[in-house]
Amino acid sequence: MGRTYRVEIVTPDRAVFSGEVESLRVTAYEGSLGVLAGHAPMLCVLQPGAVLLRTGSDRKAFVVSGGFMDVAGGRVLILADSAETPESIDRSRAEASARRARERLQATARKDVDLDRAERALQRALNRLRMADKYGGGAYDF
Repeated sequence: MGRTYRVEIVTPDRAVFSGEVESLRVTAYEGSLGVLAGHAPMLCVLQPGAVLLRTGSDRKAFVVSGGFMDVAGGRVLILADSAETPESIDRSRAEASARRARERLQATARKDVDLDRAERALQRALNRLRMADKYGGGAYDF
């Protein structure tokens, strides 16, 4: 086994993951980022996407709706707005969320519609559906 480091994924509700990994990959606003043991300290803002963890042949994926990642002192802390496994995504609920967000975005003439909020809601719902399709089977190929 290669060199490992501690990763914690935390949401406002709960600790989602805590364990040793060899590598992780996330989608930040700067682009796709990978972290190996001994990575230089950094702080970045996460986009809605996947957090992919690997240790040996073990693979884990989590879907996050955004947040922050702090790499420092031989550990990674991900503070996510929300995080879930792709297998736990309720497709019908995500599709309904996307539909509602699209409806709000089409109501651009209404003054009571917060377009930024509707756009973020649509991106979160589409991300959940994309990640469920890509990683929902549990056989991760990363």
